[in-house]
Order: sequence, then C-alpha cells, then structure tokens
Amino acid sequence: MRGHVGASPVESSQVVIERIHGTIRSSTTISMTHPTSSLRSESDLDQTKKEECEETISNVQRVWTSLLAGAAAGGLAKTVIAPLDRAKINFQVSKQPYTARLAVGFLVKSFQNEGLLSLWRGNSATMVRIVPYAAIQFTAHEQWKRILRVDSPETTPPVKRLLAGSLAGVTSQGLTYPLDLVRARMAVTLKSEYKTLRQMFARIYREEGVLAYYRGFTPTILGVIPYAGASFFTYDTLKHLLAEYSWYTSSTPGMTTALSLLCGAVAGVVGQTSSYPLDIVRRRMQTSAIKNHHYQTVTSTIVNVYREEGVMAFFKGLSMNWVKGPIAVGISFTTYDKIRDALRRIICGPDDVPV
Repeated sequence: MRGHVGASPVESSQVVIERIHGTIRSSTTISMTHPTSSLRSESDLDQTKKEECEETISNVQRVWTSLLAGAAAGGLAKTVIAPLDRAKINFQVSKQPYTARLAVGFLVKSFQNEGLLSLWRGNSATMVRIVPYAAIQFTAHEQWKRILRVDSPETTPPVKRLLAGSLAGVTSQGLTYPLDLVRARMAVTLKSEYKTLRQMFARIYREEGVLAYYRGFTPTILGVIPYAGASFFTYDTLKHLLAEYSWYTSSTPGMTTALSLLCGAVAGVVGQTSSYPLDIVRRRMQTSAIKNHHYQTVTSTIVNVYREEGVMAFFKGLSMNWVKGPIAVGISFTTYDKIRDALRRIICGPDDVPV
C-alpha cells in the first residue's frame, strides 16, 4: 500500500511536466509558423491606442496640433524644392519653350549672376504664404472630414472624400491668395526690381490697385479644386490600402515613413497633373502686369496662350512638376503626419499612443 501511494505522486508530477513541455512546444510551433499573427496583434493594438487618443483630445487640441504640423510640413517641403519651383515659374510665364536643359541653364545662370541664394529668390514670400496656407489646408481638411462625416474609405463614398479635400484647398487658397501672387512676381523678377515683400505689396497697390492682389484668383480656385481633392483622396486611399500590411511595416525600421513618402509622391503626381493647365493660366494672369501681357480673364488667357503657343503650352514645365511635385507632397504629407501624431502623443501621454 505504501509503495503504491509513494509511486503515485511521482507519476503524477511526471505527467504534469510532460504536459507543460507539450504546451510550450505547441506555443513555440504556432509562433514560429505564424509570426505575423503576433505582429498584427501589436499593430492592431497600436492603432486602437491612436483611435482612443483621437477620441480623447478636444477639437481645439486637434486644430492647434494640425496648424503647427501643417505649418512645419509646408515650410520644409517648399524650401527643399524652391530652386525647381523658381525655374518652373519662369517658363510658365514666358513664351520660351521648356526643356530640362534650359531649366538647368536658367538655374546655373541665376547662380553665376546672382549667387547661390538667388536660387531661393522669392522663397521668403513662399514661406510667408505656404506656412499659413499649409497650416490652414491640413487643419481645414481634418475639420471638413468631421463636418462631412468622412471616416474610412470603406465606409465613406468617394465623392465625400474628394469634396473634403477640395473644400480644404478652397479654404486655404482663399485666405492666402495675395501672398501667392506676390511670390510669383518675385520669382520672375530681378532682385534690383523688388527687394522686399513690403516693397512688392506697396508697388502693386500704388500702380494697379487693391483688386490686383486677386488677379488670377478664378483659375486658382478652379485649379485647386481638383488638385487638393485628388491629392488628399489619393493619399488617404493609398494609406488605407497599405494599412493592411501594417504588421510588416511596423516591424521594419523606417518602412512606415518610406511608404508614407511614397503615398504622398503618388498623390502629388495625380494632383499636379489634374490641375496643371489651370496653373499655367493662373501664373500668366498673376504676372501679366510686369511681363507687359494682357491676360485679364480666364477665357482670354486660355485663348491667347493657345493661339500664340499651341495646346502644349498648357503643360509647359509639367515634367519638372513630376520631379518636384512628388518630392514636395511626399515630404509635406509625411512631415504633417509625424509632427501631428507626436504632438497628440504628448497630449495623451506616452503610454497612450505608440511611437
């Protein structure tokens, strides 16, 4: 009896140990066979924390974080591509045919004659405009999405998502347009003609009147509707599609940022191409007074450009836009997302929103 009683505990312990070992082997096999399941769970948890943070912060906090992030994003993106932007505007407002060689020649000539900083001529005007413009645009987009109840691409009609982007563009452009006009004029004139923004504003008012600040406004609004709508729509759609592979991107250093840049680049190409002809019309009207051309209305500008230069004039410099546009939009969208998320992470607390 004693022997039987003594053997039973030993046998039971051995069974328990074997079961524990079997459980460990089974769990290890599952995790080795399906490594993505744990990564997806972590990614889903991160996304849940971000969504909880979005619901926690107030709308005032959404607005000021979007304003700060948008301002930084716009300023950085435009500074990077400022030399290319100046070359593009120079060809947009002239009758000289555009080629990549001539564009490079223009930049080289500007550098030789006026120095390195001449490549960023007009960038101060760009910063004065783009910082509030980008801040308002990104903030307006988020607010319009809330007003129109735009959620994910799966649950929201494409028309509403396009409308949110277009309204954001109209809002920001309408509030900052005079700065865009001044910036365009500074980009196509010599430093000796207009040295400062103040001088440019004063001369326009003195020689042309207050309405001159809004010359070219109509084609600008007509152009920003497809541009902003297509850009935001494309970026949000691509990010949503790539979110399905978030388990991979979250486990690969730098992959999330790289894919965000790629989404922004594609959005830039789509947006720029859809609105470029109206951008030509806008620039011609903005600079007509200093180029001795008579582009007073959208219709007359289109007719004159077509008659004098042909249909391809409406796409002059587009190839350069395909270079600088994706860079600028990619940097802008990515920088905005990163800074906005960082600011909101600070508000919610480091334990609430993942890095």
